[in-house]
Amino acid sequence: MLRNDQLDAWDRDNFFHPSTHLAEFARGNLPQRVVTGGSGCHIEDRDGTRLLDAFAGLYCVNVGYGRPEIAEAIADQARELAYYHSYVGHGTEASITLAKMILDRAPDNMSKVYFGLSGSDANETNIKLVWYMNNILGRPEKKKIISRWRGYHGSGVMTGSLTGLELFHNKFDLPLAQVIHTDAPYYFRRDVAEMSEAQFVAACVASLEELIAREGADTIAAFIGEPALGTGGIVPPPAGYWQAIQAVLDKHDILLIADEVVTGFGRLGTMFGSDHYGMRPDIITIAKGLTSAYAPLSGSIVSDKVWAVLEQGTDENGPIGHGWTYSAHPIGAAAGVANLKLLDDLKLLQNAGEVGTYLNRTMAEALADHPHVGEVRGEGLLCAVEFVADKETRAFFDASQKVGPQLAAAMLEGDSVIARAMPQGDILGFAPPFCLTRDEADQVVAATVRAVKTVLG
Repeated sequence: MLRNDQLDAWDRDNFFHPSTHLAEFARGNLPQRVVTGGSGCHIEDRDGTRLLDAFAGLYCVNVGYGRPEIAEAIADQARELAYYHSYVGHGTEASITLAKMILDRAPDNMSKVYFGLSGSDANETNIKLVWYMNNILGRPEKKKIISRWRGYHGSGVMTGSLTGLELFHNKFDLPLAQVIHTDAPYYFRRDVAEMSEAQFVAACVASLEELIAREGADTIAAFIGEPALGTGGIVPPPAGYWQAIQAVLDKHDILLIADEVVTGFGRLGTMFGSDHYGMRPDIITIAKGLTSAYAPLSGSIVSDKVWAVLEQGTDENGPIGHGWTYSAHPIGAAAGVANLKLLDDLKLLQNAGEVGTYLNRTMAEALADHPHVGEVRGEGLLCAVEFVADKETRAFFDASQKVGPQLAAAMLEGDSVIARAMPQGDILGFAPPFCLTRDEADQVVAATVRAVKTVLG
């Protein structure tokens, strides 16, 4: 399409896109898309192309696009007070109200909410708080953090270290030495095919115990994990996993950080993944679903146990030396208040659970028997289809074939449906907005089936 503007050229010449092959984009070998609008589960670009977004942006536009209630709340807050800091006891009606709303929905042992802007900075906050806490308790050696391979916790220096995916480590001198990784609860990729789920959980626990014994429990401060793996492949944990892991952490006095950036506020059909899986976290990370991405906002929810030590620390050392300029930004907080109200008013958690169950069931019915479909898995409005070269051996396709990206591209081109090709494997991921209808779920499944037929036969 010919245009009388220079936007496409400005894009390639000036804009540094994240998670992009920079050279190929600059050379014009990767497509561009300028998104101009959205409504419900759909976005529209400036060519007038309407796309069903089956990944809700990046698992984040949970209430759907085009919600005037949130837009109006943002505008009203900007007119009244666009910004003031939250240092030294300052707050706004929106930030104070949102903290209360979050704690009303959080597990019973949670005490306070610290606000940031992204999941990455929230997890940076969490690690600093854990280190501070152990210094206050006179345990200066208890500082290592256990994360899991294939986990995703951000792309900062510390949070990129916590992330257990090669792309976020390679050539960045990560992970840092304070971070150690243990096995992912990825039953489909178990080493021994004959293992039952219970045996696999026992193997994960044994591996964790070995790691703790090797490193020394007195050097390990915390364990961080997503209730269900997100970017690492959309992998719900096997039955009994979190109860077994929690018992090990309790035995060795290791804190649990539940990274609920993806699962928090309804993605699994429940308010928090911690409740869904019976976890008892000391800190919970929140972000995406907090505002449905209408404005940047994240949070660290700290437990009564952690808060008591933080209070002790300030009694002994004065004000805590941690803060972001935009912590509890009033515009983000106003978006969060309006977003949480919408989740309740529109019964979107209930819809996420019901339509998510339908999506996962119909996807499995349509594809589970295909010779190159290794597994269809999911929970709530999370769904993934993993593709293999050989079903019996679970062998990977050669990475150079780029089967996952080919499938995502075929869905986009053939049916105008956005799915995500997940890293380190050939996996199509789905995480639609919570307002997804059964008819839209059928469209997603039909588009997936057609793409599979086009790419794999």
